Amino acid sequence: MSEQTRERAGRRVVIVGAGMAGVRTAVALREQGFDGTVTLIGAEPHPPYDRPPLSKGVLLGGSEAEGEAAFDVDFTGLGIDLRLGHEVTGVRTADKEIDTGQGPVAYDVLVAATGARPVRLPGTEGSEGVHVLHTLDDARRLRPVLERKESVVVVGAGWIGAEFTTAAREAGCAVTVVEAAGRPLSGALPEEVARPMGDWYAESGATLHTGARVERVEPGTVVLADGRRLEADAVVVGIGARPATDWLAGAVELGPQGEVLADERLRASVPDVYAVGDCASFPSARYGERLLIHHWDNALQGAQTVAECILGETAAPYDPVPYFWSEQFGRFVQYAGHHGAADTLLWRGSPRDPAWSVCWLREGRLVALLAVGRPRDLAQGRRLIGSGAHVDPDLVRDPARPLKSAAA
Repeated sequence: MSEQTRERAGRRVVIVGAGMAGVRTAVALREQGFDGTVTLIGAEPHPPYDRPPLSKGVLLGGSEAEGEAAFDVDFTGLGIDLRLGHEVTGVRTADKEIDTGQGPVAYDVLVAATGARPVRLPGTEGSEGVHVLHTLDDARRLRPVLERKESVVVVGAGWIGAEFTTAAREAGCAVTVVEAAGRPLSGALPEEVARPMGDWYAESGATLHTGARVERVEPGTVVLADGRRLEADAVVVGIGARPATDWLAGAVELGPQGEVLADERLRASVPDVYAVGDCASFPSARYGERLLIHHWDNALQGAQTVAECILGETAAPYDPVPYFWSEQFGRFVQYAGHHGAADTLLWRGSPRDPAWSVCWLREGRLVALLAVGRPRDLAQGRRLIGSGAHVDPDLVRDPARPLKSAAA
């Protein structure tokens, strides 16, 4: 360990947010030899847990599934001061203190890892029977809905809407999904890719209404803008999320969605403040634009970069190949990369097949891939994206050929 690293190791690091990004940052610091104080502050009273199981096993599996979602981390053994049920309300960077409901907490280095909060349906705040699915308590409130096989209206046909619909249909609930856009996943995928995925709802026994907007929610009923009335014992809202950064307002530079505008090493705009996970965007040299990624893998990978920077090590610029997965309607869906600036879209197989992939190219290089039931395509494609290799479009199109063989 260098003298500079030893000097940094004795400092107080305070991490706000006890989800994947915060937990992995704390663990990475200890794994890399940091011997200063590490304080991990979480707003929820529960021991830190992983979020992906909430829309799957925890909804259907009860307390046993909750236990499986908990992080297997010995916080005491690692010397991590875990403070739960502490809401952080602000930060005074000049004083190097954060404000909490339990009083101020001083820091030498601050890490923002507060993730994102779900967008609420306007006019439904506090309404009984209207739910989001973001926290363990949200899943606990929704579990009886599935146990009683109630009728559910899901607002939003994005990733979380599809996953909840899958669980609710598995439980035997009648499910109607309302999507304001003309297709599911409108903000995530182009029309020619997303539209065939809308058929999955009908296959599962759910009803999907696209181009439909919610006017209001009444007890037992969702009223659409065109006057249609949908029976609903419960309403689940999945219309996006925004970075949970209210506590940072005025202290660091924030972007248009409220995200921390971090640099290529996840440093915020003021000294000794970092941001990692869903609450931060970063400049990607790979894609030539700033990326805001609300996915588990980003939280996992970014923690390593932050820990290295805090320790004074020469961390490489943070520029991962984005990745996420979703389990829905009996299908394993994976995505790697970023297709925003792609100039070519190629199919590997047909969306009518049980398994297929879509590849996006830019100037002859693979930049993104969506794989449905083709995990080998995903693994090989992710490596091709990372290498920046040129690919042969004809070989990319052939689903019988390994994708890696398309590298020029």
